[in-house]
Amino acid sequence: MAAVLEDTSMAARPELTGLERLGLRVSAMINSPLAQLGRRVLIHRLDTDSDQDWEAIMELLAETEGLDMTFCDDGSVILQWERAEADSVVDLEESDIDEAPF
Repeated sequence: MAAVLEDTSMAARPELTGLERLGLRVSAMINSPLAQLGRRVLIHRLDTDSDQDWEAIMELLAETEGLDMTFCDDGSVILQWERAEADSVVDLEESDIDEAPF
């Protein structure tokens, strides 16, 4: 019976397109802690990435404000960005901090 349930759950999941897989991979690379800390990431193209999917993702990235793209000779792309104002450290004045009631 467990095998039947497994087959049903697998059938309910549609397979991702190449564009979706590439988008998820690029998103994961950009959102990695190391990339976020350095505000820089190297995106490399895999043999399984089609020309059409790669170009579509590059166009989306190029439209992103504040994102610098450097195309390398090997086909990879370096993405760099500045710290957003919302990410800045906020200084709290002492008057804003109440002592704990305990």
